[in-house]
Amino acid sequence: MRMPRAKTLTSLTLLLATALPAFAGEEAGIAPKAEGLFNLGPIPISNSIVTSWIVAAVIILIIRLAARRPKLRPSGGQIVVENLVEGILDLTSPIVGPKVAKATFPLLVGLFTFILMQNWSGLFPGVGTVVMRDHATGEWVDFVRPGNADLNLTFALACVAFVAWLYFIIRYAGFRVILTDLFGNKAERSEVPYVLYLFLYVVFFAVGIIEVISIMFRPISLSFRLFGNVFGGENLMHSMSEIFQWGLPIPFYFLEMLIGLVQALVFTLLVSVYIGLICNHGDGHEGEGHDSGHH
Repeated sequence: MRMPRAKTLTSLTLLLATALPAFAGEEAGIAPKAEGLFNLGPIPISNSIVTSWIVAAVIILIIRLAARRPKLRPSGGQIVVENLVEGILDLTSPIVGPKVAKATFPLLVGLFTFILMQNWSGLFPGVGTVVMRDHATGEWVDFVRPGNADLNLTFALACVAFVAWLYFIIRYAGFRVILTDLFGNKAERSEVPYVLYLFLYVVFFAVGIIEVISIMFRPISLSFRLFGNVFGGENLMHSMSEIFQWGLPIPFYFLEMLIGLVQALVFTLLVSVYIGLICNHGDGHEGEGHDSGHH
């Protein structure tokens, strides 16, 4: 059985990231934990937070400059922004459902754009190469580190997505639809014997409990998947640069660009699927619990 292309690329990155440091030396790669740079009052600021601030500022600046004055004959920057907006909206609308497509769009396009730029930030000049001395330990640490190579940031993104998911399903589906979807009897009363139909209530209730447990683990799976791919890719780039700095890392830049795009899409589409599983029901669920939540 052939592995999907995205899964193959991910496995290749993680395999190379763990195997190559033996050839590049013990100092190759980045530490699993982000290094602290300074304190903002009682709050420690790490190098990954600095990168996240920079990336967020760059995204805001680019969007503002590209689409500050929309024109009937769009400029190059406006075309890029419009294609991004239309592409994400067309991609996610059938998944989340028409009734929540526009409401969820700001969240989904924000997640995709921010995660994509964070994934690619490790390829920018200076990321992972500009260092500063830690006054507490006297060691040299990276001044900027890819934000998604820090588990704190990916877990924060997953928590934001989880809270937004709760809001959307309560707002646009309602508690009745949620409880029916999780614990309700999915069998047709006319198609099964009455005794079996009553027993299926117990079965579907047990399945609902398992589903609730799996839902609680969604932030963990989302955050670890994104962190593992970006962290592995960053260590891969460090290892290849340590082996031979000129020329050898170039093919892996393209590999990391592709994996960064795939992981941003995977994160965004998974959040869309989670929302759509409850909000994007057919006509049979269209009215259940929706009116009270929507109005």
